[in-house]
Amino acid sequence: MSEAKAVSVDLTKGPIGKQILQFTVPLLLGNIFQQFYNAADTVIVGKFVGREALAAVGSSGALINLLVSILMGVAVGAGVVVSRYYGAKQYTEMRATIHTTIAFGLIAGAVMSVLGVAITPVILRWMQTPESVMASSVLYFRIYFAGVLTTVMYNIGSGIYRALGDSKRPLYFLIISTIINIVLDLLFVAVFHMGIGGAAVATVVAQGLSMVLVFYKMMREDTVYRVSWREIRIHRRFLRQIIAIGLPSGIQNGIVSLSNVVVQSNINSFGDIAMAGCGAYNKLDGFALLPAGSFSLALSTFVSQNIGAEQYDRAKKGAAFGLVAAMAISELAGVFIYFAAPQLVGFFNDDPEVIRYGVLMARNIVFAYALVAYSNAMAGVLRGAGLSRVPMFVMVGCWCVLRVLWIQIMIPLTQDIRVVFWSYPITWTVSVTILTIYFFKVDWLHKGQLH
Repeated sequence: MSEAKAVSVDLTKGPIGKQILQFTVPLLLGNIFQQFYNAADTVIVGKFVGREALAAVGSSGALINLLVSILMGVAVGAGVVVSRYYGAKQYTEMRATIHTTIAFGLIAGAVMSVLGVAITPVILRWMQTPESVMASSVLYFRIYFAGVLTTVMYNIGSGIYRALGDSKRPLYFLIISTIINIVLDLLFVAVFHMGIGGAAVATVVAQGLSMVLVFYKMMREDTVYRVSWREIRIHRRFLRQIIAIGLPSGIQNGIVSLSNVVVQSNINSFGDIAMAGCGAYNKLDGFALLPAGSFSLALSTFVSQNIGAEQYDRAKKGAAFGLVAAMAISELAGVFIYFAAPQLVGFFNDDPEVIRYGVLMARNIVFAYALVAYSNAMAGVLRGAGLSRVPMFVMVGCWCVLRVLWIQIMIPLTQDIRVVFWSYPITWTVSVTILTIYFFKVDWLHKGQLH
């Protein structure tokens, strides 16, 4: 088997800033297409079905993230382990980690599909989803979760490619599936009038295609990371390493998503117009914070490979560059949304009240985008160093416990929806402070070792 590196990229050599940017840009473009992928349902349903259907789809993010975020966290942990072995050129261990990750994803994704279909109505009622959109929301979520295994496996496959320094292949696959998703959305919703169910079916079909493309390619390439069906099984040693790094990330994502469900439920209590307007802004927010997420993933890979290769000074310089770049780009995106919010929200729905809520949410949050970018990028650095429990405790404490306490105390006192919006910049500020103190107090380059 060849040790070819036509696809994988060694991030332990070459200009640091250039390498991080070259790795991050395809990630960013891929995440942009992922948001187009997600926003297609919102735009097309909002234009062709109506406000109530828009509200049903617009509130989907928090629930979907809640149920899949733990698996995505484990995928991130797997990427860190694969990157570390790749940087250290321990290819046997790297292959065992890759095949263990795939086996775990197949099992966990199937369980998640059954669980998601079963508990969707319960969670939607807990989120105070209005009865006017309950039936549509249940239909959309059940179809989505029936095919959630494809989403899990695509993300695992893409994470393996990224761990090996390749962020371009996942981008190409995602572009193809995004185009198909939009075409199918238009066909099922606008032409065949299948409503919100048609949008969900289009999403599942497109996700399935992206999964097939990723693994078809991984199984055909003659390289050290080639995937073989015969090798797909659980290796307990490597699963322990994956879970040790990935489970804290998954728990963090899950609990933070749970807090976002609480936030969404408070928004829902202001009615379906608030749901629609804030749901539209949340799609814009998803685009604006893509640089933060992209740099976080890039820094995890960069730091992990360089620690594996014992290039510690290079890991430090890369971390500093990524933090500054993520903050600058995210804040520029926030400034743009602040001024263009009426037009951007209006793209999803032209109801003046929907636009008013969306603009109100945007202008109370976007000024603090540099803070969330810093928190995400720093979490990426620490995960790459094998210290995923630290960002877990910080994010859970700040973005979940503190955020929920703020809302639960302030909403009964004020009955002002802006209080819900303020919970974001307040908790971002606290997390930045704690992560910065930790970063400068601990020897993060040597503390998180694989065992």
